[in-house]
Amino acid sequence: MSAPLLPPIGMLAELTHRCPLQCPYCSNPVELLKANREMDTATWLDLFNQAADLGVLQVHLSGGEPTLRRDLEQLIAGLSARGVYTNLITAGVGIADGRIEAFAAAGLDHVQLSFQGARPETTEMVGNQRGSHDKKLETARRARAAGLPLTINAPIHRHNIDEVPEFIELALSLGAERLEIANVQYSGWALANRDALMPDRASIERQAEIVEAARTRLAGIMNIDFVTPDYYATYPKPCMGGWARDAFMVAPDGTVLPCHAAQTIPSLSFERFGERSLAGIWISSPAFNAFRGTDWMQEPCRSCERREIDWGGCRCQAMAIAGDAAATDPACVKSPIHARMEALARAGIVAADRSAVPGSGFIYRRIGGAPQAENPVPSRPDRALAG
Repeated sequence: MSAPLLPPIGMLAELTHRCPLQCPYCSNPVELLKANREMDTATWLDLFNQAADLGVLQVHLSGGEPTLRRDLEQLIAGLSARGVYTNLITAGVGIADGRIEAFAAAGLDHVQLSFQGARPETTEMVGNQRGSHDKKLETARRARAAGLPLTINAPIHRHNIDEVPEFIELALSLGAERLEIANVQYSGWALANRDALMPDRASIERQAEIVEAARTRLAGIMNIDFVTPDYYATYPKPCMGGWARDAFMVAPDGTVLPCHAAQTIPSLSFERFGERSLAGIWISSPAFNAFRGTDWMQEPCRSCERREIDWGGCRCQAMAIAGDAAATDPACVKSPIHARMEALARAGIVAADRSAVPGSGFIYRRIGGAPQAENPVPSRPDRALAG
């Protein structure tokens, strides 16, 4: 029998899909929402109040790039007034002077800053913006000067996996309390770019050894979280802690979702805040209850001793690879199609032209228009692209 429904404790608020960077691994959906689809200040504040009433303790303010919202200070202040912990997830480029300090004054608790590379040329190539690395360094310094705790987020893929030791040193040099080495999860734009992004198994294993050694060396100095890649896994990760178990996310237009990619499951319909209360959606939405707990599980998940550890893994990955959102996550060794995961990874690696300029096969993230592969920001004469 499924466990009793508990209040959610965490929420990811995607305030906008707008972003100055064009990262090919972005978890946002390929169909991005324009600014005129975003909820206004009053509606977000109403949602945050209902979230606090429901039991939410922490809200991650994300996007796209959340600092593009001119009302971000108001949103932070509204959450702070309710005693909700706020984490700003930012690309750290294009933030006007004084705003980091204004976020801190409004009650912001933490900054999570993403770096596309540990080297400037990698950051520029992946995000498709010149000068972005230096802007991120300045944002990190301003956050620390404002007294804000800092996490450095390093999304890892084929084009920067050799930079993991440098990411560790970068985070230390910036005074970060935490580093997240997060192997790219293949949904949204990342799924469209899987062949161009997938690292090989040897690189993954080498990376794991480096991270484990650094964790030991830096114990008590900096925490290092390691998000492993599903395509080389033995068991799946619990998606968002389990489908609609203790967290949820809200899209810029107010659509309430159990996870980033939930809308890729065609059999489910998701409700928007305002058309229904947040509590009503959390408790009784058919989509939220579709894969909640364990009663929905098929074999081998239903009788598996891990069923309340990984909660079935990722439903969206099961949909994408097995064609059935209720199937065992193919990342699990007990899945009848588990071998297909690494075969897909190997096929992508073989298909990629390693002699090409790094990133030349990317489908860059962009609002409007059909996705198409483009060349990256060209290398500077004085800098060779990382290969």
